Amino acid sequence: MSKKDNISEIKIEDQKIIDNKELSIWEALIPVFALIVMLFYNVFFAFGDDALSGSNQFILLLGAAVAAIVGFRNKVTYKRMIEEVAENVKSTAGALLILLMVGSLAGTWLISGIIPSMIYYGLQILNPTIFLAACVVICAIISIATGSSWTTAATVGIALIGIGETLGISLGMTAGAVLSGAYFGDKMSPLSDTTNLAPAMAGGELFDHIKYMTYTTVPTIIVTLIIFIIIGLNIETTGSPDISDKLTAIDAAFNINPWLFVVPIIVIVMIVKKTPPLIALLIGTLLGAVAAIIAQPDIVIKVAGAESLNFNSAYKGVMNAMTVDTSVATTSEELNDLFSAGGMKGMLGTIWLIICAMVFGGVMDAIGALARITKALLKMATSTFGLFASTVASCLALNATASDQYLAIVVPGKMFKKAYEDKGLAPENLSRTLEDSGTVTSVLIPWNTCGAYHSGVLGVPVVDYAFYAIFNWLSPFMTLLFAGLNIKIKQLTGRLEPAA
Repeated sequence: MSKKDNISEIKIEDQKIIDNKELSIWEALIPVFALIVMLFYNVFFAFGDDALSGSNQFILLLGAAVAAIVGFRNKVTYKRMIEEVAENVKSTAGALLILLMVGSLAGTWLISGIIPSMIYYGLQILNPTIFLAACVVICAIISIATGSSWTTAATVGIALIGIGETLGISLGMTAGAVLSGAYFGDKMSPLSDTTNLAPAMAGGELFDHIKYMTYTTVPTIIVTLIIFIIIGLNIETTGSPDISDKLTAIDAAFNINPWLFVVPIIVIVMIVKKTPPLIALLIGTLLGAVAAIIAQPDIVIKVAGAESLNFNSAYKGVMNAMTVDTSVATTSEELNDLFSAGGMKGMLGTIWLIICAMVFGGVMDAIGALARITKALLKMATSTFGLFASTVASCLALNATASDQYLAIVVPGKMFKKAYEDKGLAPENLSRTLEDSGTVTSVLIPWNTCGAYHSGVLGVPVVDYAFYAIFNWLSPFMTLLFAGLNIKIKQLTGRLEPAA
């Protein structure tokens, strides 16, 4: 359940794929090339890591302007473009609200001691050698249970990032391990909306799709775990074996108590029970506020800027934690950087990025560029392997241009469905490829809604974690390997054998 609350809210048949016969493939690619060039210069020569502070957002708008110019030259009206942009922005409403709620949840879970308690106990349990592999396993289990990579990253992921930082492990490594596990669970969970969406677009059945995905997904996660174990055996850490100073600092700043884990457990149980993530996160935020008042009254008073705890100071303290920058000072310099949260305010930059990305994707769809690029890729599918490769390329292109993982599943799904049938291939082939290349790679694109979300929630730039999100970038290669070697290529007759 990567972004939306429920698969029923995704109106699959209403998804528009706008064609424009007057648009050539080269015209369709002009905005893409322009965007890539502008983003490359902006990131590598102008702003570096600060590019997401606002300049990349404006570059996306400039990319949309280039697409609009191409559209005007091909008789696409301004009204049509704005309507498509509006539809795109509307489709992200749930994601934007979840982002705001994640910001507020992080704030109350900080001042309540929930995240510090997770870090406190985690430091004593998770050895640096197995830490990265453990991150993969923990996040995979939580994501399978909840069906949500987003919720996994926003809860357990944040805590693991904190533990990794105190152990001296690279934030990029930890974030990559977190996302590898989270997206494995997201792919394999029947509760996930992308796991439901992919077979719906391909014309298959949910559990047939999940079973068929295990052929490529299990080897990929095994390779991922092996690599992280090897990395763990060879990295040098600063937080072990002596972490007593950090434990002392946490214990002095917070009232550490295992009972605080009741709050995240309640949130996870609610999501497992199919409570919409937005509601579950809201309840988790409010429970975190109550826990803060009960367990950490001194911190609430400091955050409120008051002298004593009363209704007004308690209200002001938790409200500040939910909405604006909050930090809790400790005797450890490293922990001072760790124990800070931006509240809903801290998520505004990410929300800004998503909206601008949706503007670009909306204009690209309105002028017919997305359909034209996908059709061009479809023409390359002269063989079975070519068909799989074209599907992968289409999903990757849509993730980069439309900036939304749903479009990266819906558009290729609709475009390639008949081609798979004509090749005598079962729909599970298409649905598995959509997930292997559309769902998991969305987190590797900084301006994609998934990349922007996880980067904002975990506090780690996409460029820092992309290399270590091993499961995510390895999945497309694994599906192509199976296609190239004709392994588990299911035909419409149900037989598993090489397709012609």
